[in-house]
Amino acid sequence: MKKRIALLTLLLMVMSTIFSGCTSGKESESETKNETESALQSETQDVVTGEETTILLAAAASLEYCMKDELIPMFEEANPGIKVEGTYDSSGKLQTQIEEGADVDVFMSAAMKQMDALDEAGLIMDDTIVSLLENKIVLIVPTQSQLTMDSFEDIVNAETIAIGDPESVPAGQYAKESLESLGLWEEVSAKASFGTNVTEVLNWVAEGSADAGIVYATDAATTDDVVVVAEAPEDSVSKVIYPVGIVASTTKEGAAKLFIDFLQSDEALAVFENYGFTPQ
Repeated sequence: MKKRIALLTLLLMVMSTIFSGCTSGKESESETKNETESALQSETQDVVTGEETTILLAAAASLEYCMKDELIPMFEEANPGIKVEGTYDSSGKLQTQIEEGADVDVFMSAAMKQMDALDEAGLIMDDTIVSLLENKIVLIVPTQSQLTMDSFEDIVNAETIAIGDPESVPAGQYAKESLESLGLWEEVSAKASFGTNVTEVLNWVAEGSADAGIVYATDAATTDDVVVVAEAPEDSVSKVIYPVGIVASTTKEGAAKLFIDFLQSDEALAVFENYGFTPQ
């Protein structure tokens, strides 16, 4: 009889231990779940309120004026707490910086080439690329120029020519494409100086260091120191498309997405149009 009682007591103790362990496990699992949900809610709330969030934008040089003067201030006003810091240069240089691990959240290039290269390398977040804008490339001369120029092909009449470096500057790549199509590249490149970005090319022509140059229509519109002679013939050059996307290494996906969504808004597109861009 005593053996039976002892066995029953032992059995009850084992069952109690198992039950206690299961209860503790469930409570621990519940606590972990609640902590995870709380963290996710906190992260979402930070994105919504934009609390202490700064996103880094790497954008083509031709976007600097509209971004700094209007679009970024508009976005920051509509999204208190989210700040946007921009760096502007040739799309090729920015591409290289991102490939080398630069701390960038949003990339906006002046051509699909650089964006596609980063995308193929897995450096742009899936399904975030938007073909946002279209631009034109144009032949410009200093306002006081005495050269006789009436068409894009008349660029050969200039003694000194400024063009973006085709190796890294999309405006230079488009210029080379058009001039090759027109059979003029060899003649033009022989007397050309190659700028590190389109803003440098614009400045060379504006100050008279070059007799003529090829830039984007939007750049030419930013100064009274140059005159547009003509646009590149449509059948000589690819469409000048400006895509924007989120860099895959970002830790601020929510804020970056808010910024890209803003750039697609009617309000933002109206600003782009004022600067000479055509929304896609």
